[in-house]
Amino acid sequence: MNYRTDKYGNKLSILGFGCMRFPRKHGATDYKEVEREIIYAYEHGVNYFDTAYIYPGSEACLGEILEKNGIRKNVYIATKLPHYLIKSKEELDKKFNEQLKRLRTDYVDYYLMHMLTDVDTWERLKQIGVVEWLEEKKKSGAIKQIGFSYHGNSEMFCKLVDAYDWEFCQIQYNYMDENSQAGRKGLKHAASKNIPVIIMEPLRGGKLVSHLPDEAKVIFSDHSVKHTPAQWSFRWLWNQPEVTVVLSGMNKMEIVEDNVNTASTVEIGELTADDEAMLQNVVKAINSKMKVGCTGCGYCMPCPKNVDIPGTFSAYNRRFSEGKFWALVEYFMCTALRPNSTAASNCIGCGKCEKHCPQKIEIRKHLKDAQKELEGPIYRIGKKIGKRFKF
Repeated sequence: MNYRTDKYGNKLSILGFGCMRFPRKHGATDYKEVEREIIYAYEHGVNYFDTAYIYPGSEACLGEILEKNGIRKNVYIATKLPHYLIKSKEELDKKFNEQLKRLRTDYVDYYLMHMLTDVDTWERLKQIGVVEWLEEKKKSGAIKQIGFSYHGNSEMFCKLVDAYDWEFCQIQYNYMDENSQAGRKGLKHAASKNIPVIIMEPLRGGKLVSHLPDEAKVIFSDHSVKHTPAQWSFRWLWNQPEVTVVLSGMNKMEIVEDNVNTASTVEIGELTADDEAMLQNVVKAINSKMKVGCTGCGYCMPCPKNVDIPGTFSAYNRRFSEGKFWALVEYFMCTALRPNSTAASNCIGCGKCEKHCPQKIEIRKHLKDAQKELEGPIYRIGKKIGKRFKF
């Protein structure tokens, strides 16, 4: 297993065990299989385990396995505060104590503000007293390091990075999201401030393996260096020194074994110019199935009406390359989980964005199309619920 260090010199396995998608059996978490996979990963060097308050049964299952096998102090636990459920400082303690009980521990190594959406949300949490609360927990040793996870564009991510003295962060990042979500720009900005970056969705929920177009599969198979699509995805990430840990939601032993093997053999800078060109051709093959030729450059931003144009087009394209479910999830995260909506329906057709678009995209037209496709009844209901929780 290869390791990279955080800002305090702790050695973290470059492969992290994502605990959101534990295998299930007869409708419940398959505890024996989860234990088998976690212990295999641990025995082969994985020491970073990522869970969250809202992952059903995840914290409790992880805590029981680590305690039963006597390995809690040998690993790092990352879990997340559901700040969208918090309205007072007292609720901070209530939720945190519940997490400690589930995890069967008296401290959390890496504690994240889960799905922190923007600076306004962070300011709301500060008004509740979250900064003082976090500092109290750090002083007592109950929390070792403080960070946040994020879904959204690079501009807001960089603002959040600058809004507090974070000790780590977590972003969605893969070769398809190089110029969307926080993107390479966000990755490098965090790294420039010595903030370790944890990567989630390296395979876009498995879509960069199971939903590749035939053209992309041929490009992989014809390349002179032979790796599976999953291995290429991980190697592309670990090729970058700014990446600290890559999370994988491993729910089959063969996936654990394969990822462990890749993480044990990869090297920074190993990808050649030919390898990078091959992956760019894969991106082009996937993008050929998309509706809007948006590169996520952000020149169209900011929008006078707060529309997240690159985020909207990323989700809209995903609708036609990967299906409606994940497109709606991405769109909801990027537009509805905000104190102020960034949805396509905010557009008033002023055209300011089109004047700056280097791709000459008919942005106003495509925003209307995206609105029709993505802002249906499910989205509107979810948005109302989100407002009630004050995301």
